[in-house]
Amino acid sequence: MHTAVEDEMHDEFFPLVPAPEDGVRWQAPTDVEQHLYKLSRKGDPDAYLRTLAIEGVYYPVRLDHAQAAPAGTHPMLTTETPDGAVVAQVYTPGLLPRPHPVLVYEYVTLGALAQILRDDVDILAVNPATPCEQYFPAGDEDRDAWFDLHGELFDPDALMDRVVTRRTGAPAPGPLLHGLACGAHLCFTNGDAWNTAHWHGMGYRGERERIADDWGVHDRDDWLAVEERLLDREVSPWYWDFVLGARHALTRAAPGARVDPERWRDTVESTLRVRAQETGTPTDDREFGEFTGHLRALVGEILRYEARFRADGLLPPDGTVRSVAAWDLGRASKMARWGRGARYATESEMRTAIERASAGARDVYDSWEEFSAGYVLGRCLHFDEERFGSWYTTVLDAHRALTTDPDSPWRTVPFHLVP
Repeated sequence: MHTAVEDEMHDEFFPLVPAPEDGVRWQAPTDVEQHLYKLSRKGDPDAYLRTLAIEGVYYPVRLDHAQAAPAGTHPMLTTETPDGAVVAQVYTPGLLPRPHPVLVYEYVTLGALAQILRDDVDILAVNPATPCEQYFPAGDEDRDAWFDLHGELFDPDALMDRVVTRRTGAPAPGPLLHGLACGAHLCFTNGDAWNTAHWHGMGYRGERERIADDWGVHDRDDWLAVEERLLDREVSPWYWDFVLGARHALTRAAPGARVDPERWRDTVESTLRVRAQETGTPTDDREFGEFTGHLRALVGEILRYEARFRADGLLPPDGTVRSVAAWDLGRASKMARWGRGARYATESEMRTAIERASAGARDVYDSWEEFSAGYVLGRCLHFDEERFGSWYTTVLDAHRALTTDPDSPWRTVPFHLVP
């Protein structure tokens, strides 16, 4: 657990968004809040609840309570009205405030909320003190109705594989926004707003579980180590870019000429032998021979992937992949946010890591399309094993959406920053 630093202290425990002046249309943070604003103005609470059943909500919890709560329990902040009614407040993701050192938010579906809400809660306040606020009675019959709506409408797959963009509250153009855009593949896959810097993700517990299950990150030290390895591009095997670099060297030596695959393989092997001799590594044993054979075979694997990429429009007709650096850097951009959501990272650490991911990407690539192709190849080499199955098709879908959707960061954030 990190110790809160001075720049993290603030008094924005809950959202406070003034209503727009008469005749002025409110610009909501995301499309969800804009829709809820429209429904609240129309006086359509049933449609409002149906939207919550589709999207889910976040409820506030004191951080020390969240840390101390046994598994399966759900501490939740409540307030009391002057006449003694107990109120539970929940929010949709676009309205969540910047993370606070003593308060966290947990994600919950409307159906789960119906089950975990304390028996003494009388009123559910949704997005209170904002232009799209709405209040609902929370009696037994009401909770039964929420549960039924969840069963009818909630589909976790529908919340994924989509471009979500904040309309307000995003960082200004610069390294931070560019670094957030480097995580666009994962934001698309998870259905997260790509330009949200005040990160809550799947909620406090959800973010901790995510990086524990997927990355083995269980504390601050684990997060620091994994984030640094991603930013240094040391999570992916070094020899992927070694093999790609051999072709790049041949291309520089003969610009415009097609690199012969066998010459590429020979260059990989000869360069590897030179490096082994320089480091005193034996080159006449079985282990070195098997590794050399693996790298020669990797040339063919890369060529076959690139041919498929060109056929699918992921690369131009004569395009190749320069580097798989994007595979680590794109994940570093999201790991920075996941670490913040889990409270393993400070605000400044998260921002610095995201800006480093941006700098690393700009050092290697010349466009978002190049960055994406590198990310896709890295993912395929890691998971796909030339099956061209879902590990490839899902990320291809993401690439197509991110390079065509007008709200995508890759259509709105220039790859090269203006000095």
